[in-house]
This record gives sequence, C-alpha cells and structure tokens, in this order.
Amino acid sequence: MIAISVLVTISCVPVAAQQMSYGESEFINSCAVCHGRGGKGDGPLAEELRKAPADLTRLSERNDDEFPYWLVFAVIDGRHIVPGHGEREMPVWGREFLDSDQRAYGATGGEAVTQERIHQLAEYIQTLQR
Repeated sequence: MIAISVLVTISCVPVAAQQMSYGESEFINSCAVCHGRGGKGDGPLAEELRKAPADLTRLSERNDDEFPYWLVFAVIDGRHIVPGHGEREMPVWGREFLDSDQRAYGATGGEAVTQERIHQLAEYIQTLQR
C-alpha cells in the first residue's frame, strides 16, 4: 500500500512538468524561489533573506568532490533540528511535506511519501553539481 501511495504521488506531477523528473519539479516548486532555478543561490527572494541561500551546485566541491547526500537529506527534512545550531531561515520541508502527505495518505503512508519526496529532491540536487 505504501509503495502504491508513493507511485501515485510521483505520477501526479502537473502536466506541464511531465518532461522533468519529480525531483526537479519539487525543486522548482519548493526551492527555486530562494536557491534559483539552477541552484546557485540566486532565486528571486535571495536578496530578501538575512543569510544568502547556499549555492547548491558546489556541495560536492566543498566536500572533497563527494556529494553529501545524507547531509542534504537532513537539511531538507529539517525535522531534527539541533537547538545549539541556532535558527534556520529555510523552511522545514519535512514538516511541510508531512502535513499534506498525512492528510492524503494517513500517518504511515504520509511518512513514506514525505521520505520519498525528500529522496527525489536530494537526488535532483546531486545532478546540479559542477
């Protein structure tokens, strides 16, 4: 049942976005406004933020040419914030996604769909590396 829910969610991408991956569509809908369409930190709201959004195209470069997949996943998910790390301007997408996903798929199914959305998004960000 959970696998079916994930497949249904991924297949429900808007018609205009059908030529792009689910991760790219999610990125455009959730991230590009701050990080920019190409992930360089130059989105339309970037200048309005107190802290500039990260250039997501250089994550591997800054990590000895290794894409920090699980760090990216954790940052996107954001539900496990360490209090000593201070405030974060970036929305807690794990919580944002989970609310809507649980309404649509219930507690267990919603968590599975949220996890898959974050995986798809992290995988897309990996494709942006220079």
